[in-house]
Amino acid sequence: MKKWYPLLLAIILAFLCGCGRQDSTPSIIATTKPVYDFTRALCRGTELEVGLLIEENISCLHDYTLSTSQIRSIENAQIMIISGAGLEAFPMELLSRSGALIDASVHVPLLDCGESHDHEHDDHGHNHESDAHIWLSPANAMIMAKNICAGLTQQYPAYAMVFQRNLDDLLLQLQALQQYGEQTLANLSCREIITFHDGFAYFAQVFDLHILEAVEEESGSEASAKELIALIDTVKEHQLTAIFTETNGSSSAASIIAAETGAQIYILDMGMSGDYFDIMYRNINTLKEAFG
Repeated sequence: MKKWYPLLLAIILAFLCGCGRQDSTPSIIATTKPVYDFTRALCRGTELEVGLLIEENISCLHDYTLSTSQIRSIENAQIMIISGAGLEAFPMELLSRSGALIDASVHVPLLDCGESHDHEHDDHGHNHESDAHIWLSPANAMIMAKNICAGLTQQYPAYAMVFQRNLDDLLLQLQALQQYGEQTLANLSCREIITFHDGFAYFAQVFDLHILEAVEEESGSEASAKELIALIDTVKEHQLTAIFTETNGSSSAASIIAAETGAQIYILDMGMSGDYFDIMYRNINTLKEAFG
């Protein structure tokens, strides 16, 4: 019998470890960093634990594939909070495996992809549905925060007053961000921009910027020679002194355009990693630096 003790002990330990991994799953899972930041702020002062589903430093969720551990986190979560508006291209059946689903995009006025700029140079496999990058507008972020607060309150009514107090604080921060952007970008020398990611439409809309071109460029799928010529002509026609790449995107086309036109390259951030407020203030300051 003694010879079976090690095997029995190993089975018991494996069982206990397995239970521990399941119990360690946060009760609330947010899909992306902006939603995670808002949810964490709303849950401050409670015993609720918030987890982040997608921790990679990425710009978009196009063709993103969930890992086995991520699927397990969804299944074990009491509440799943999504950014919504079509950003999470996961099967709804999978997302619904969690205890409850909160969509932060409810009542957010959506733009169509490509709606904020004149022409399309993004023939790289993306369809033209609703633009899902809603958090890049502080005004939209306020709606998202309210949606998350309402969902949390419904699921955890005992914390209703805490949620509301935290929501009030979060809205004040978002209002301050909005005011800072309006004041900082009020007197730019140029309000026309070219971006190398088709995801800054809400940012442009809320701060009265006009996107001339939004180029979807990924490594291995760079802009064609024809597209480069058209972009160079646009920069020259509008006498642009700056063009904008994205933190995690390709900069090969931007480098060619800069060399041909003398325009400086600046970097904007989609806010899919890092602190939401830090990134948004940095984006505003980048525009000010470029066109101040």
